[in-house]
Amino acid sequence: MLRTKALRKIFITTLTLFVLLVAYSIPTTENTHVLKTNLEIEEVANFPTTSIFLLNDSGYLVKSKIIMDSNDKKEQINKVLISLIEGKSNNSPSGLKAPIPKNTKIKEIIYGDKLVTINFSKEILSVSLENEKQMIASITYSILSLKDIKGINILIEGEKLTEYPNSHEKLPTILDHNLGINKKYDITSRDKITKVVIYYLERIDGNLFYVPVTKYLNDDREKIKIIVEELTSSYIYDSNLMSFLNSNTLLLDYKEEGNVLFLNFNNYLFDENDKLLEEVIYSLAYSVFDNYDVEMVMFEVNEKEVSHISAKDLL
Repeated sequence: MLRTKALRKIFITTLTLFVLLVAYSIPTTENTHVLKTNLEIEEVANFPTTSIFLLNDSGYLVKSKIIMDSNDKKEQINKVLISLIEGKSNNSPSGLKAPIPKNTKIKEIIYGDKLVTINFSKEILSVSLENEKQMIASITYSILSLKDIKGINILIEGEKLTEYPNSHEKLPTILDHNLGINKKYDITSRDKITKVVIYYLERIDGNLFYVPVTKYLNDDREKIKIIVEELTSSYIYDSNLMSFLNSNTLLLDYKEEGNVLFLNFNNYLFDENDKLLEEVIYSLAYSVFDNYDVEMVMFEVNEKEVSHISAKDLL
């Protein structure tokens, strides 16, 4: 049985490397790494993937994907964590790096009742002040990308981590999406503060990656209105972050019915060639699924359906 399992892993690893080689050897004029390359792997080899969040040179956490070759939850969690430790994985895309300090060991993983407890070795505490918040956010959001996980506990040598290692700011009792990722504050008062996650794009070494930004702002409008306005705005926090949504795009109306969010836009949802860009669909879809408890987004132009995408498509 052990020999069979070992042979299966060797086969999967070999096939994965072959598919990766084929995928990367196909010439493209523009490679959206997170969506095209990884979904090509999943379609060709029928491998499921999961999202992880790696650091770019600007200090943002960027969405990438890794292949899952096991259905065992602990093995999946372990593989995600390995990919986040510096020097442990050789498969990080060019221009991105793992946020957890090298030589950090995963001493124990406990999973039950949709809660994960991870016991790290003390080497994790060597993280810099500059990267400590991004490291905790990366661990949290990467693990929560796995199915049926709702919260995380972090232990260091068996002791619960209750504050950031260097700044000593308090951490929530349970780490979940309320932690925020790539946080930006645009508030002038404590009244009517809204938290909304918006997905931009960034070009890194010729590839396009999706970058979630958690914004805190004084705005009590419906979140989808904020999302569309931000993605059509010429003002973005960092010149490296971009949106492909035309500045003339208007959200005419929206409605939520039966776990589906219907979004009705004007004609500017299309590009100049009357095409609906993948980057537009996914920026909006990622943003919707991070802010709404729905299973599908339906895109309409002047009340006519033009596309749709489900949350399962983005796993």
